[in-house]
Amino acid sequence: MSELIVERVITSGVFALDGGEWAVDNNVWLVGDDDDVVVIDAAHDKEPIIEAVGDRNVTAVLCTHGHNDHVTVAPQLGAELDAPVLLHPGDQRLWDMTHEGERFRELADGDLIPVAGTSLEVLHTPGHSPGSVCLHLPEAKALFTGDTLFSGGPGATGRSFSDFPTIITSIGERLFTLPGDTRVHTGHGDGTTIGTEAPNLDDWKARGY
Repeated sequence: MSELIVERVITSGVFALDGGEWAVDNNVWLVGDDDDVVVIDAAHDKEPIIEAVGDRNVTAVLCTHGHNDHVTVAPQLGAELDAPVLLHPGDQRLWDMTHEGERFRELADGDLIPVAGTSLEVLHTPGHSPGSVCLHLPEAKALFTGDTLFSGGPGATGRSFSDFPTIITSIGERLFTLPGDTRVHTGHGDGTTIGTEAPNLDDWKARGY
């Protein structure tokens, strides 16, 4: 079996919600080996993602949540690479804002997504959005958090369908119970570790964001 590989592709575009627009850079993650790979968050532009995939087989396009900047090209990428698109149904309303009429396969808490001889475990972590999930890869001590957890705090909760107490509960009960040396691969910006962020939870509660 080939060595497990985690790769980052950075794409740029626009996040739009509640009548506002923001220019953003997104992390797209590829997890797999020399033969098979999954894509996490098909953001903005399919071409650099397809280039990074190369001649490997894509077994799934996984969406950590339904905001447009994380699912921009998910249906197109899935069609072109002959791979299912997976999203938690809690984010159906957000998905429909970008891809109404397009279908996806439903993710559920506890699902195991096989890839390269191992599995990504789906952790439902609502708060940034109702259907937000994180993807845990114990073999690589890796966690893909989308917009649930960043270096320095939780994802934003000041927009439609988000809730600060809910994201704090998700982070405290689902993420900060993982080993401290688990590497956090975020949806935007640089990564961190569970051990770096966990001591700050009470400070985040106090500041309210």
